[in-house]
Amino acid sequence: MRGNGTKYVMSAFSGLMLVFAFAPYDLYGLAWVALVPFFLAIEGMTVGSSAKAGFTMGMFYFFGTTYWIYHSMHDYGGMGLVTSLIIVMALAAYLSLYTAAFAALYAAKIKHTKLPALLVAPALWVSLEYLRSYFLTGFPWSTLGYSQWNFLSIIQIADITGVYGISFLIVAVNAAVADFFLIRRRTRRMPLYPVSYTVAGYVCLAVLLAASFLYGSYRLGQTRPGHPLKVTVVQGDIDQGHKWDGRYEDHVFNTYRRLTMGAIDQTPNLIVWPESALPFAFSEQEPDVRELEAMENSSHIPVLLGAVRQRSSGDFANSAFLISRGRPAYIYDKIHLVPFGEYVPLKKVFFFVNKLSDAIGNFTPGDDYTQGGLGQDRFATLICYEMVFPGLVRKFFTTGGDFMVTITDDTWFGRSTGPYQNWSMAALRAVENRKPVVRAANSGISGFFTSSGQVIKSTGLFERKTLTATIMTDSTLTFYTRFGDLFAYLSILTALFLLIFSDEKSSF
Repeated sequence: MRGNGTKYVMSAFSGLMLVFAFAPYDLYGLAWVALVPFFLAIEGMTVGSSAKAGFTMGMFYFFGTTYWIYHSMHDYGGMGLVTSLIIVMALAAYLSLYTAAFAALYAAKIKHTKLPALLVAPALWVSLEYLRSYFLTGFPWSTLGYSQWNFLSIIQIADITGVYGISFLIVAVNAAVADFFLIRRRTRRMPLYPVSYTVAGYVCLAVLLAASFLYGSYRLGQTRPGHPLKVTVVQGDIDQGHKWDGRYEDHVFNTYRRLTMGAIDQTPNLIVWPESALPFAFSEQEPDVRELEAMENSSHIPVLLGAVRQRSSGDFANSAFLISRGRPAYIYDKIHLVPFGEYVPLKKVFFFVNKLSDAIGNFTPGDDYTQGGLGQDRFATLICYEMVFPGLVRKFFTTGGDFMVTITDDTWFGRSTGPYQNWSMAALRAVENRKPVVRAANSGISGFFTSSGQVIKSTGLFERKTLTATIMTDSTLTFYTRFGDLFAYLSILTALFLLIFSDEKSSF
């Protein structure tokens, strides 16, 4: 037990290091060695003890990267601090089941195989990371590859592999370092252990890394197709407690109107307001909406904004509207809603849970991957949470497109790490689909990414301002956009093959 206690501490240390690899700390180099203590710890442990070590690592990893969720529940959901923290701990515990499963499967396999860790661990990790992204509506936050969002040379492979290819490389490097320290122990356990397998693994990894960096350099040096497009984002910095208070309705609208009027002098091609910028359900009968349409019609600068929409069926959607030529020219209804924030899943089971959102009623998801038109250019609008789902985002561009807009309201997360993490994930969506990203947030971070994931301009948190930049449209249709998570599927097949074809049966 004493030995295992030390190993659990090593696992916790790995989880803690991973936290600091992500935004806003951005010590992305840590990710490439953070798992080494964990791999060293579970070497020789039983499958059950390895699962506990994986769970321990996961609790530090996931609580450290998702603790900010308490802010929404405590400050805006009416929950006590202790209750909200318990719920976040429960979420971290659920997410830690995946790292526990990884550790258990890894331990069961590595104990009875002649393959080095660097050939076993990456496929297992990616398989479980992909499962976590989609199972039970999915929660792909803290996917390991996001830690590299500003390591531009390495993330360019995402237009082939998606974010999971970056996770694969990170885990492979960690496992390779662990192999270096563990090879003596394995040769003692298996006198005929083929060191040549480890050497072959190192060679394969070196080739993969070299190819990834060369590809990244090639992509970064490419002249992208397209033309310049000037866009202004409006960051209203509206207090979440006031947004849906009818007494502040005029204040909210006039704030956005005033900021927009100030931006018109810069003659952008498009002005973007954030998610739910209008403090009321969108209706062309609303005086403020008529004023907005008149303002757009006189300036000839289209305005894209987020608002609640009541559909003909009577239900409500979280929507985006493009006001062009004095009328709504494009409407998109959010497809992937936030559970417990925009709707309550399994209402009969969770009858005691109130929505955290102050919006009107439960939202109903949309089902149309529609694009908006801006002259000769086409774009998709992703609303907040949707940007963390790579498989969803790519569906908007399978028939082409020129740029991407995301509107969000990260005020829910306060001055925590949440807004920074949400911002960083947009870089990967840009690379995966080779589309420049325009991001408008109520309280920040608003800004722009190139189609290579490089930041053009950005605001700070809780600034009331407009920001204008010129993006280069990009009509590239990438391998990832065409074929989706093929790399993740291959990793799953590889993991299944490794687990099924063991040298011996493992015992628990």
